Amino acid sequence: KTGRVIKGCETVRDDSWKKMSGKSYNVPPSAEFVARVSGIATMAKLPFQETAEGLDAAFIGVPIDTGTSNRPGARFGPRQIRAESAMLRPYNGGTRAAPYESLMVADIGDVNVNLYDLKDTCKRIREAYRKILKTGCIPLTMGGDHTIAYPILQAVAERHGPVGLVHVDAHSDTGDVILGEKIGHGTPFRRCVEEGLLDCSRVVQIGLRGSSYSPDAYAWSRAQGFRVVQADECWHKSLVPLMAEVREQLGAGPVYLSFDIDALDPAFAPGTGTPEIAGLTTIQGVEIIRGCRGLNIVGCDLVEVSPPYDATGNTALLAANLLFEMLCVLPKIKYYN
Repeated sequence: KTGRVIKGCETVRDDSWKKMSGKSYNVPPSAEFVARVSGIATMAKLPFQETAEGLDAAFIGVPIDTGTSNRPGARFGPRQIRAESAMLRPYNGGTRAAPYESLMVADIGDVNVNLYDLKDTCKRIREAYRKILKTGCIPLTMGGDHTIAYPILQAVAERHGPVGLVHVDAHSDTGDVILGEKIGHGTPFRRCVEEGLLDCSRVVQIGLRGSSYSPDAYAWSRAQGFRVVQADECWHKSLVPLMAEVREQLGAGPVYLSFDIDALDPAFAPGTGTPEIAGLTTIQGVEIIRGCRGLNIVGCDLVEVSPPYDATGNTALLAANLLFEMLCVLPKIKYYN
């Protein structure tokens, strides 16, 4: 087996290259021939490039935690997710998706955030994503705290108009003012509604739970037209039927997928800033993402991984796998029967 050089990547020395189309794609090197612990840590060991030019999809980090209200540490999320992503392989064994036979994908590094000024950071994120989206590339974002969804969605809506939203989280993130500030990880989706960035009839929030400041913590979301699915509605069941309903609700319009790792129970994802008990399982998290197949997804994020609170690295490993699942449900992905 002599192998074949795939553009921008290691030589592929197994027979997987024979299944490729005539077009060259970036394909992560096989751990059968390239040690996982070797090399610079990029997402899934993909090539790094400076910009999104020529890419169909790109992984990008936004390493901030200056919007957090409890435990810090999410600024280290992108770095740890990349390190743990060395375990990822090119094909999805569950769905038989072949993302690297379908899309040109790379890691384009991190937004150069301002750790001393959250408002300036939001400006930097918005400007960075405008450039990414202008190329036609779909961003898959590694957070960072959930504040980042607000400036990202500002850029997304500039390009696509108001978008549908699949928001997976323990918290609604629709607060108004927190300690006198309107920008933070508990407020992004209220800001998005105020600015007309969301098509509120096509918004679903899944996994919400926890103690609250009022008897109905989600009244505001429902008043906007959001569908709210609390965590206790998900206990002891598959979420495949729910996602069939979500696909029907969201239709063919553009959709953004925002996944806070704290949607999952802290038994599975302890490394996060605001953990809440009795959450979703990892299986349900995967069902939600796989259930987005067929939607017109124009961007994704995975946020709130705080590595200092999980010395095992498993929260970041879980995040890396969920990001891979997101890649596998983007439009134009090839699936084997």
